[in-house]
Amino acid sequence: MTNLHSLDVERLRRKLQDSAVDAGGQAGSQTSLSAAASRMAGQFRSNHTSPVMLVGQLAILEFLFLLVLAGGWLFFSARQGQAPVAGQIGICLCTVLIYSLIGQLADSYQITILRRMRPSVRRSMTALLVALAIGWLATMALLPQAHPKAWLAGFSLSALAVIGLERLVLSHLLRRWTRNGLIERRAVIVGGGNPAKELIRSLESQPDNDIRICGIFDDRGGDRSPNMVAGYPKLGTVAELVEFARATPLDMLIIALPLSAEDRILQLLRKLWVLPLDIRLAAHANNLRFRPRTYSHVGDVAMLDLMDKPIRDWDSVAKRIFDLFFASLAILCLWPVMVATALAIKFTSRGPVLFVQRRHGFNNEIIDVLKFRSMYTEMSDPTARLAVTKNDPRVTPVGRFIRKTSIDELPQLFNVLRGDLSLVGPRPHAVLAQTRDKLYGDIVEGYFARHRVKPGVTGWAQINGWRGEVDTDEKIKARTACDLHYIENWSLLFDLKILFLTPIRLLNTENAY
Repeated sequence: MTNLHSLDVERLRRKLQDSAVDAGGQAGSQTSLSAAASRMAGQFRSNHTSPVMLVGQLAILEFLFLLVLAGGWLFFSARQGQAPVAGQIGICLCTVLIYSLIGQLADSYQITILRRMRPSVRRSMTALLVALAIGWLATMALLPQAHPKAWLAGFSLSALAVIGLERLVLSHLLRRWTRNGLIERRAVIVGGGNPAKELIRSLESQPDNDIRICGIFDDRGGDRSPNMVAGYPKLGTVAELVEFARATPLDMLIIALPLSAEDRILQLLRKLWVLPLDIRLAAHANNLRFRPRTYSHVGDVAMLDLMDKPIRDWDSVAKRIFDLFFASLAILCLWPVMVATALAIKFTSRGPVLFVQRRHGFNNEIIDVLKFRSMYTEMSDPTARLAVTKNDPRVTPVGRFIRKTSIDELPQLFNVLRGDLSLVGPRPHAVLAQTRDKLYGDIVEGYFARHRVKPGVTGWAQINGWRGEVDTDEKIKARTACDLHYIENWSLLFDLKILFLTPIRLLNTENAY
């Protein structure tokens, strides 16, 4: 069989991206789940711990604990009349940093290693011994007068004992938590028949496997795709899978199809890539060689990485900290403007100060977004079926000003603190937003892929001038293209760039009314 290189996977991704905003036809209308799928979704609604997040927390806790342990021995040494000098504190800090670095390089923090008692203890002890040896050499070379060195000896022995015991206990707990489903990656298999059966058998044969199969979805029926495969039920079609994934906290979709079925795989991806999940193509049964960056493994099962969940694990933590810091700072700086706006609205027109509108959030969830009311209450349109146009009679005089200056969006800072929105991301559109008589999802095939990340108060589309009324198909296609570019190229620096460019771009009020 011909070797499959990473170029083929990249070509498949490019074909998907190129077709994403070129054609309509994906309405995004909801598909009802079967009774079996609904029952299964109910079983998995509880949150679970990501192995990546758990490993990161362990690395941070070990680092902090060793620092506290080193500080305790320095304090004990000071009580014995040996006041610590700056050099001793620096050596302790460097020793702990070196241990963390060597542990990462030696894969000591891999979940598969942590579950196995001997490899986990051996790698952590090796990393700690190397770090302590460097600490001792540095002490003798830089602080020869610091005698006796009881503080370093005490720290070394206690660190070895504590880390060794901690790894022994942790390996037992991780195996137990995995069996109980507290630590797992929830996966759905796309495609049935023998390929799915072989994949399931391969996954189940892996020791300490953290993949939990939630079901099988396939458009085919009959002998090619029976209702039960290797003990797992077929829950529905691929269209139903999209709704199932929005009702269930999944981590991964695994496509169990021959690698030669490129057209069918591409058809599946056009339906599934709108979901904020890892999408993998099982390659365990094919005699192929891969470039290392093209594939990943679940145990010994090779999988091609077709799509990755954007802004995941620790990236999501960093983005949340970014949002909380800058949203709080913005509220502290802009509260006089917000109070003045609220008073102006209250004294110039009847009705509430705030306007609440239902919009699409992360993974197509419906969220309530806050805005300062800019229309007359009796003429407001919570559904956004009728977009605001130039000289729209529904807009109040105060509303016209705050819409042009985007002051009406400031209450969304509280949505950010609440966690519904991010500061930067694709703008949340109203649930029934449309261009003329067509919903956005009917115009742009990849429209719902913009919901793979949390929506934002500002975004890359607004920075590029796509602001205001959406009265043509080309405008919503251009906005979606900008949103997808943002998702694929996200970084904290990119967020910072958009955030600081936003006030400058708001000076252009040509399309804001």
